[in-house]
Amino acid sequence: MRVLLLTHSYSPEHSPPQRRWTQIIRSFRQRGWDVDVVAPVAHAPHGRRTLPKTEAGRAFRRDTGVYGEQIRRVPYLWHRTTRLGRLADHLFSAACSVPAALLGPKPDAVIVTVPSLPILGAGYLAARLLRTPLVVDMRDAWPDIARDARLVPGSAKGLAERIIMGIQDRAALVVTVTYGFAQTLRDRGLGNVATVSNGVDVSVRELLMPPPEQSEFLNVLYLGNHGESQRLDIVIRAAALARDCVRLSLVGHGVQRRELIALARELDAPVVFHDPAMGSAEVMEHYRHADTCVVSLRDDWKSFETTIPSKTYEVLAVGRHVTGIVLGEARKIIEESGAGDVVSAHPEKVAELWRELAADRSRLLTGTAGRDWVHDNANVDALADAYAELLTTLVDGVSTP
Repeated sequence: MRVLLLTHSYSPEHSPPQRRWTQIIRSFRQRGWDVDVVAPVAHAPHGRRTLPKTEAGRAFRRDTGVYGEQIRRVPYLWHRTTRLGRLADHLFSAACSVPAALLGPKPDAVIVTVPSLPILGAGYLAARLLRTPLVVDMRDAWPDIARDARLVPGSAKGLAERIIMGIQDRAALVVTVTYGFAQTLRDRGLGNVATVSNGVDVSVRELLMPPPEQSEFLNVLYLGNHGESQRLDIVIRAAALARDCVRLSLVGHGVQRRELIALARELDAPVVFHDPAMGSAEVMEHYRHADTCVVSLRDDWKSFETTIPSKTYEVLAVGRHVTGIVLGEARKIIEESGAGDVVSAHPEKVAELWRELAADRSRLLTGTAGRDWVHDNANVDALADAYAELLTTLVDGVSTP
């Protein structure tokens, strides 16, 4: 089996698609499969290359990945951390990804991982030119999120939605990361849908010691994207309301970061902003100093009822209490695992929860509840095996006369 993956972010970057696909590709390679990856020269999160060329890669050069996968790099555009800047970068890299996809041996299947919408079009075009089955890996609920976020104004909105849905309909297989969104697609008439959720390799993820029994402050951590989807203004306002007992750390980047920094200054909120964590050791150091970790998605976009932030699984695996400001399937996971509390998306409610946790720190002692849930429900090896079986069935069906 030879698989070609098109993605807008790959190792050595640290991003949701990188985490998902390096884990899955490891499993594919263990099966003896050949894997080719087309991805931009590593340049996230700041829109420019910050790593040496030996690590970031060079445009239209081939590198060998950690697990023996062959990585063909494409160029990118330097851009500011804005919605328009990111879109321009993704459009440019996606356009370059099509010829790069044609340079290697013909694959048995082309996989394109979304939410980068330009790369979705590039994957569709590459699969058509290669005459190869297309697998669309939908890590977010598109086009529903685009509709909720009003990403495309006016008459172009309907056209963008029709293009996305048209590609989904023409794909040989659509893989979602939540069962809810898979059902949404089936309700629209798609029959070529399966679910392989995100997961964590608990064998290489440290289970942290419990937070201290006594502390002057409740140390709250958010680690991830600072975008419109997360509504981090809510946690900043909550920290301001509970400033007598809370200290909040925000780690990451995103289009809303400047506004969030300005809001924290305006409210004199007890918030410290950190640059994105580079590498698992730095990530674990942030978790080690946290008492509870925020998992947040805004509650006024219906599409988020079938969306699970990928960080949810990581926080559960390391044994930290979760402050969940989420709906639907994400809420269900936190409640089922017993590893945290879910609260409505209102600063007063979040502040109230944090005051309760600061007053009764025994509620932070989740033990192995979250890790056990991940082991039973989101073990990355089992998930990768399920993905491999889907691809095997797909390719066998195409090759059968």
